[in-house]
Amino acid sequence: MVRQHSGHLPLLRAVCCGGNPVAVVPVRRLALLGGGFSTDDDELLDDWVLGHSSASRPKVCFVPTASGDAPAYVERFLTVFQSRNCEPSVLPLFRRELDDDALRRFLLSQDVVYVGGGNTANLLAVWRTHGVDRLLREAYDRGTLLCGISAGANCWAEGSHTDSFGPLTFLSDGLSLLSGSVCPHYDSEPGRRPSYQAAVATGALPAGWALEDGVGALFMAGVLTETVTRTPQAHLYQVAPDGDSGVKERAVPGRLLTEARVPAPAGSALRRRGDASAGAAGVAAPA
Repeated sequence: MVRQHSGHLPLLRAVCCGGNPVAVVPVRRLALLGGGFSTDDDELLDDWVLGHSSASRPKVCFVPTASGDAPAYVERFLTVFQSRNCEPSVLPLFRRELDDDALRRFLLSQDVVYVGGGNTANLLAVWRTHGVDRLLREAYDRGTLLCGISAGANCWAEGSHTDSFGPLTFLSDGLSLLSGSVCPHYDSEPGRRPSYQAAVATGALPAGWALEDGVGALFMAGVLTETVTRTPQAHLYQVAPDGDSGVKERAVPGRLLTEARVPAPAGSALRRRGDASAGAAGVAAPA
């Protein structure tokens, strides 16, 4: 299922120091998603992600590790993205096909790496076993756009709010490509909001970002540069300690996505089941 591709052209920025020659370096980019092909019937957030690729026909690799490489989840991704102006592929790790050198070449050839939902703790453990965490950091430094939903959003930060272990709790050993913490499903799951706020208030998690379902947030070089939403009701929140044993919560204004640039395939709505986006494809899995 893994396919090899030629190199891509990342988004670049010029850096000039005094009279020295200009150095051109890739821009590090991350997108946190509160929806997408596995939960929504319009793929607005997926088209938004594709629009941020610097390639005319981006290579998009789906990484379904958090769901245990669930076949229904993989099939759903391929069904949706094969109808887009992109070259989709899938990286399975539970039945790994590539040796270390081929795995590195494959991941570094991608324009977008899209990480699916499921179990955040298991995702990080499997990645570290296979060295994928190091390869994704290298891809990030080279300008590949990294993104994901639920567990696929949690993994990039220093820490995250998760139910990987059953009850809602915190995880403090993320990849740290994004400073602070992340909480998905902020509005849609009972207990998420107060539990995340308590973790931030006590210092169990650093200040961070809480995503309601339907939101997308783009970070460039670790700085939030764009927020979008599928519905007027969905928001991204910045949550930080208030210095008085509580938290301060700030809603970040977002641009409303009104229509997809590429028509979504017919029959794309899926029933959501379970805790994470993987559940929408028929696999109940925590974030």
